[in-house]
Amino acid sequence: MRVHLGALAGAAALTGALSFVHLAAAIGTDFWYIIDTERLERSGPGARDPAEAANRSQLEPLSSHSGLWRTCRVQSPCAPLMNPFWQENVTFSDSSRQLLTLVTLAGISVYIAYSAAAFREALCLLEEKALLDQVDIRFGWSLALGWISFIAELLTGAAFLAAARVLSLRRRQDQAI
Repeated sequence: MRVHLGALAGAAALTGALSFVHLAAAIGTDFWYIIDTERLERSGPGARDPAEAANRSQLEPLSSHSGLWRTCRVQSPCAPLMNPFWQENVTFSDSSRQLLTLVTLAGISVYIAYSAAAFREALCLLEEKALLDQVDIRFGWSLALGWISFIAELLTGAAFLAAARVLSLRRRQDQAI
């Protein structure tokens, strides 16, 4: 099977562009982590009693979705998370920023895992197993876009490595002639 260098270069460019677009969309959106409490709010206290339903309608819904830069609740404005790069008098080198970004992403992952564990612990303390069925905690489509970007970046690297191999083989053939 003969592989054309132009096809490999086109594949690398296409997957690289797709990776960038997906990563930009993932970073810019706020649906990495979703907490949906709609079923709990519909079936909770006061759901059947009209007198309590009036009081319950004044309570703020607990549902939210979070991104890398802010957390948004259903009927409230989004609250920004702290960004260490916004300080005016602080200067970071590029390598320090990359390291800080890596540590921040690791911290977000630990926070998400801790939140799920804390929620399960609260359920055990409250001994309400049905609560877990009524609150939906999941990762959102922004995380899926991040994973698609990662896979596309791996494919881009594989296409570049294959193109380098094709060029190497062509040079050997040209030198042999």
